[in-house]
Amino acid sequence: MSDAVLSRRSGRQRWAAPGSGHDRVIGLARAALPMSIGVLGAFLVAAPLTMGGDVSFVLDKNKVALATERMRLQTALYRGQDDKGQPFTLSAGSAVQKSSAEPIVQLRQLAAQLVLADGPARLKSNAGRYNMESQQVSSESPVNFTSANGFDLTTSKAIVDLKARVMRGAGGVTGKGPQGSFSADQMQADLETHQVTLDGNVRLRIRPRRTR
Repeated sequence: MSDAVLSRRSGRQRWAAPGSGHDRVIGLARAALPMSIGVLGAFLVAAPLTMGGDVSFVLDKNKVALATERMRLQTALYRGQDDKGQPFTLSAGSAVQKSSAEPIVQLRQLAAQLVLADGPARLKSNAGRYNMESQQVSSESPVNFTSANGFDLTTSKAIVDLKARVMRGAGGVTGKGPQGSFSADQMQADLETHQVTLDGNVRLRIRPRRTR
């Protein structure tokens, strides 16, 4: 073995020998690394308990897009009860509520299911607004109401009070029932009793055989 190889080997032996600088670094690392890991773990466990739940930050109003709608839903369903405790449901293909301070929900493809004394009834419209506080539906588009006994009513510019079971229309009305058909400029109907009050250009066609 050459003198150069022996010289390099003896140098490595001195570098790794007990009490050398390398030996002291290894000994310090053995003690310091476990302690560091323990301190870090304790910090991670205690951090959620010492930090507050609120985070404050500043946004530049010129760079942040503001949401124009508070809530948008598809296939929305609302439930309620009328003054007599009878249930009703109001469903829609889509619903948009613009502000939490405004209880108005914009509905598309809406349909209401009501339980009346003579059986179930249904109310439909392509678009309307639902007031969740007053439980009223208003619609500029045609609103159709049908009941189990064949009573059929269609009107526009309508307000339907689901709680009182009353429907008002100011945009013309046509309807039919067991006793005949009718039309007028305006109307007010009690959906429970099917009593209709007509106003303006009233036309009636009565079927005497079906009148009882």
